[in-house]
Amino acid sequence: MKVLVTGATGLVGRRVVSRLREVGFDIRIASRLPQRLAGADDAVALPGADAPREAFLALMRDVTHVVHCAALNNDRGAGAADFRTVNATLTGRLAQAAATRTDGRFIHLSSIRAVVGAGFSGTIDEATPPAPQCAYGRSKREGEIAMLEAFATAGRDGATALRLPPVYGEGMKGNLRGLMRFAATGLPLPTAALTAVRSLISHDAVAGAVTHLLTRPAPPRPTYVLGDASPVAMSEIITAFRRGYGRPARLLPMPAWPFRMLATLAGRQAAWQALMATQVCDSSLLASEGWEREADTLGRLEELARQGSGPSHP
Repeated sequence: MKVLVTGATGLVGRRVVSRLREVGFDIRIASRLPQRLAGADDAVALPGADAPREAFLALMRDVTHVVHCAALNNDRGAGAADFRTVNATLTGRLAQAAATRTDGRFIHLSSIRAVVGAGFSGTIDEATPPAPQCAYGRSKREGEIAMLEAFATAGRDGATALRLPPVYGEGMKGNLRGLMRFAATGLPLPTAALTAVRSLISHDAVAGAVTHLLTRPAPPRPTYVLGDASPVAMSEIITAFRRGYGRPARLLPMPAWPFRMLATLAGRQAAWQALMATQVCDSSLLASEGWEREADTLGRLEELARQGSGPSHP
């Protein structure tokens, strides 16, 4: 069986391709950056969202399943129209072609931002009502809807969205990369500003979830929330990175109110709220169906820093 993987040059896409090859799938790679695919077998350019229908149908030749990793991520400063084009329209076009030409599954890597904003505090699971708060989150939610509608219109099941918290692994970007950079400085941090608890997920665990859903006989549910087995505190994340760098934690017992006041005076209340938000992803549904969650989040983060994935080792 052949799996079409989009976004195969990204953090998660590379790991998905590797894992699927390990278990015996043939792979077709589609990327918006085809220059990175030189020498790869069965590698093609991913059509743009406005490409003709035939271009998307051609991608599905001899394909059984589709894993859609390609996305415009929230850390790139794009506008609402750009997010919608890549994360919603393109996803819908791919799903329509897959629903027409394949007989397997369509796995779309989405985000918890399709459900909640950065300032939300609480537990997120499959029953959490979607209420995206930013252009990126709205585009990811629109992509989920477009995918499910395409399969429903074709009278098909087998399409699912995996809602991911921040993903860590070699080459990670975004806020976790920023925390690694700060950890590498060794500057002291106030513990009161790092009490928030967050769910993270390793790129290995995401690849494992994709493989599990492609090989499990029962069809997937429309959505799954993913996350490592246990959430971790922001202070624990910083400390794990610093252990990997061989640095002391340097967390100071200072109150939070001076930092909250500075954020208010600087007009950064939303950023402060996001920093203090606790977001726990309940991934027990997919775990109950046999998916193995990462159990040592802090150990994995420490190892990332130890292996030289920090800012001085691009």
